[in-house]
Amino acid sequence: MKQAAKIEQLPTWFEHFHTNPEVSWKEFNTTKKIASILDELNVPYYTFPDVTGLIAEIGEGEEVIAVRADIDALWQEVDGVMQANHSCGHDANMTMVLGALVRLKEMPLKKRIRFIFQPAEETGGGALAMIKRDVLKDVTYLYGIHLRPIEELPFGKVAPAIHHGAAVFLEGSIQGIDAHGARPHQGKNAIDVLMAIQQMLSTLHMDPFEACSAKLTKMVADGGSINIIPGKATFSMDIRAQKNSVIFDLQSRIEKGFQHISQMFDVEIKWEWLDLTPGAEVCEDAARIAELSIIEALGKDCLAPAVVTPGSDDFHFYTINKPELKATMIGIGADLAPGLHHPQMTFNRDALQMGADVLTTTLKNAARGRE
Repeated sequence: MKQAAKIEQLPTWFEHFHTNPEVSWKEFNTTKKIASILDELNVPYYTFPDVTGLIAEIGEGEEVIAVRADIDALWQEVDGVMQANHSCGHDANMTMVLGALVRLKEMPLKKRIRFIFQPAEETGGGALAMIKRDVLKDVTYLYGIHLRPIEELPFGKVAPAIHHGAAVFLEGSIQGIDAHGARPHQGKNAIDVLMAIQQMLSTLHMDPFEACSAKLTKMVADGGSINIIPGKATFSMDIRAQKNSVIFDLQSRIEKGFQHISQMFDVEIKWEWLDLTPGAEVCEDAARIAELSIIEALGKDCLAPAVVTPGSDDFHFYTINKPELKATMIGIGADLAPGLHHPQMTFNRDALQMGADVLTTTLKNAARGRE
């Protein structure tokens, strides 16, 4: 494995982010810390008056190469206490991006490089908020970076692309009529409707070569007494697919299923789609630059194939909203275990330096283009 000069600040920056996590839309001190680091580095940046996060920029020229770092933490139970926790790895992502910035600011750049420190990835709205604030103006290439769990990439391996899946959630309600347990014919049983919905989901036969799933994750129906048949119910669904076209097809079929079941049982079914996160739209050109940069920075032995994962990331809203954008997310092997979002998640912190090295080289090469 090739070695690059160490960025001495990485452990200190990481430790600060790791021990001071903040949840989505409340990353106030995280934003201030990044800003203070940029002040020390004499790098210009812009904060927003109405949301957390910030953007920084170095270099010059009309074309912009951009990189995004997500900055929020999860809210979860850790050792019996509910708290913010960076089990998502975003503390590492911020650190690696700052490491790349340190190196790149000392290099001659004929294009601008924009660093997007984005809030609220975990709630799925942060990327959309940044898009509304025009952070993609003049951007031709966009890169992301993320630690990967050990079952996807071991320490020392780096992938030029992460093919995240698409995900969307649904909350629904059923309005039937309560009935006495001895007179079921007088009511409209919401449990019957729930069972029909479950059966409908099991008959959604998609192309077997396309990875996808649609399942009920919550059902609540209670008449208040054992001898009352409930007419009302609420339910939730988790729907996932590796391709955006497949998840959109699933949504359409589920809605048609609801309409049919509603007519069959003569009940009202209401639903709302929540937190759509699109699947990856990876640009081959952007991924090829990352691939060559991994070899240049670390050596050929460190290059791994692209990662395909059922997890999701709002990074891909950027390409959905700007289809001509050349984008990919780099995956960093770090022996991360037991897994992302596990409250006791740990990883080999030497991966921070590797990620910074790869990202520095990737952004440098993307900025060079075909000159």
